[in-house]
Amino acid sequence: MTYVFDTCTFIVLGHYFPERFPSFWKNLDDFVKHARIISVKEVFNELSNNVSRPHLLKWVTANKKIFLIPTPQETEFLPLIFSVTRFQHLVEVKKRLKGSPIADPFIIASAKTRGACVVTEEDKKKDASKIPNVCEHFDIECMNLEGFMERENWQF
Repeated sequence: MTYVFDTCTFIVLGHYFPERFPSFWKNLDDFVKHARIISVKEVFNELSNNVSRPHLLKWVTANKKIFLIPTPQETEFLPLIFSVTRFQHLVEVKKRLKGSPIADPFIIASAKTRGACVVTEEDKKKDASKIPNVCEHFDIECMNLEGFMERENWQF
């Protein structure tokens, strides 16, 4: 299974200090090495603006290859997301006006076209335009970091 990580999940990774959790980072690096963890370029851009933990920024920069540009299939899927009126709110007006990176629709499109699972810390909310809501609508598997670690039997 391939996993597409959201920005908020990478932020949570920052709480796992490499000196305290070396086996965690080894597992993570193994998944990256085998292309089982990927993300999208917009997540890299969001992280570049928001990461406060030096070890995480160093890891993200060293693993820049996992942050992929959209494929033609992903680009073709994006209008399907926005054809659902409530999902148009995935692109926040404030971010759009500021020209800030917007990763959510690209994460979803990447997972859908690759048959992958989204890993996000967002929670599903009734009638919301959160990643888990969109994933459920389009039959895309979605879980949080703890669910990912449980599924892959990571124990430390």
